[in-house]
Amino acid sequence: MLDARQLEALAAVIEQGSFGAAAKALSITLAAVSLRIKSLESSLGQRLLVRGKQVRATPAGQALLVHVKQVQLMESDLVGSLQGSHPEKAPRMQSLSVAVNADSLTSWFLPGVAGLLARHRLLLDVVVDDQDHTHDALKSGAVTGCVTTLAQAMRGCVAEPLGTMRYRCVAAPALLAQWHAPGAGHAAGGVSAHRLLATPAVIFNRKDALQDQYLAQHVGLQGALYPRHFVPAVDAFELALELGMGWGMVPDLLLAARKNRPALVEILPDRPVDVALYWQHWVREPVSAQRLTQAVRQAALEHLLQL
Repeated sequence: MLDARQLEALAAVIEQGSFGAAAKALSITLAAVSLRIKSLESSLGQRLLVRGKQVRATPAGQALLVHVKQVQLMESDLVGSLQGSHPEKAPRMQSLSVAVNADSLTSWFLPGVAGLLARHRLLLDVVVDDQDHTHDALKSGAVTGCVTTLAQAMRGCVAEPLGTMRYRCVAAPALLAQWHAPGAGHAAGGVSAHRLLATPAVIFNRKDALQDQYLAQHVGLQGALYPRHFVPAVDAFELALELGMGWGMVPDLLLAARKNRPALVEILPDRPVDVALYWQHWVREPVSAQRLTQAVRQAALEHLLQL
């Protein structure tokens, strides 16, 4: 049998990133945390943590973290059902961790799950990452589900198709007017590839490959080099585009919500980039996580393109 206190210490070290922070979170001594981890590793006969400036889990440690989170959620569900008829004895609010890309989080994910969280007294712990990389957090055991572009289900998980987010390449009208200035060489749609690549792109972060995908799909340029602004916040990202700092990719869902804000114009009309999204989650989900999955499904059905 696995020791619950040892597993609790392991999860705390992985989540907090150090033995000292884990000891503080558990209100025990650093020596106690170290002893529990060593005892657990000894009983299993393998390393569970890679020690260093930032402690991280080995594959075995990641597998145990998933187990710990599943057990914690199931225990919380059980206690809640047992005390359900006594509101004054209701357990502390339960937390669900998810990994979601920023565009989905802002446009459809949070509006879709907010009601569920309020009804069932659930807390949300969100890891924001690019949609091509959110599955890394699920693989490591850090989250219970993720919105991802990965269609193949990971080990112990289910990959459910959600729908498609449609992105458009846009810029401020003033910037577009500069590209159409007399004397400029124009490609299809009146925008030359030379001028596009000479103008900075506004990119969410260094993992964001939508601009490269757009250039490959609609301009015929693979591996193109161009100047880039990195603006990792949705509101600031759109503000940078409004200010004419460059061109960038914005989903239809956010473009439709831009009421009373400066216009953004599509560079090449009706040349979108479609991104298929999936909800990857544990096969064995506790009740609270099952409810979240249902809410995510419904939100995606209402907001994403169903192709």
